Amino acid sequence: MLITARELAGQAGPDAPLVVDCRFNLADPDAGQREWRQARIPGAVYAHLDDDLAGPVTAQSGRHPLPGPERFASFLSRSGWQPGRHMVAYDAQGGAFAARLWWLMRYFGHDTVRLLDGGWSAWVRAALPIEQGEPAAVEPSAGTALVPDPSMVVNVDGLAEDLESKAVRLLDARGADRFEGRNEAIDPVAGHVPGAHSAPFTGNLAEGVFLSPADLAARFTALLDGRAPAEVVHMCGSGVTACHNLYAMEYAGLAGSRLYPGSWSEWIRDPQRPVAVTSSPG
Repeated sequence: MLITARELAGQAGPDAPLVVDCRFNLADPDAGQREWRQARIPGAVYAHLDDDLAGPVTAQSGRHPLPGPERFASFLSRSGWQPGRHMVAYDAQGGAFAARLWWLMRYFGHDTVRLLDGGWSAWVRAALPIEQGEPAAVEPSAGTALVPDPSMVVNVDGLAEDLESKAVRLLDARGADRFEGRNEAIDPVAGHVPGAHSAPFTGNLAEGVFLSPADLAARFTALLDGRAPAEVVHMCGSGVTACHNLYAMEYAGLAGSRLYPGSWSEWIRDPQRPVAVTSSPG
């Protein structure tokens, strides 16, 4: 599931994986694409979170709804990807956005993606070749019919029912300050879904690289508190960094948890849904 910078640099030729740059900045949505145009891993194509890895926002949806099959298939075609070809995704945020691409590929039936451990920073630190200037044009591939797997997600109504019956363990990948309602600079309402448990995605990393599978297993075993992975649902602000926790659990051998794609930004669309706030210690 992971590949190091040097391992990736050693893979060339016709069987080389498609490298996808997922750098993104929520405060400046075009920053990642500008950075990609300025400097990137040679041959890397770009995936824009809003345009390629999400669908149109509606009055009821969260900030990053899942893209439909046609929208995501169009992105894959423009990128030159074909079924069976391996893919390596990276960003500059420890996999926070690259994990969304990993999860979407699995959601649409293609388990062919690895993450670059350490991302762009690891590539630069290793002093590996960098491509600069205007990217070369990519020859589109033939269109691919995609079929989503509904068993991998839970919608807002299903989540509310499962929480009421205590059928799931809900983990929130946002930082503890946002979870507790002490700091909310992105969404209009602060706090968390009642019954959720704080599980910041940054806890999966040490100095920008993933913890070992054993360490991740220990972390999530504690967070699951006796629940089976299939009873776990992940959320965050908009269904993006939650994929990082899904990835970490899979990497740790704890497969089968689900995503609540709408996450906090969808939950608060309806003022009738309850909100919890946890006071900071002391």
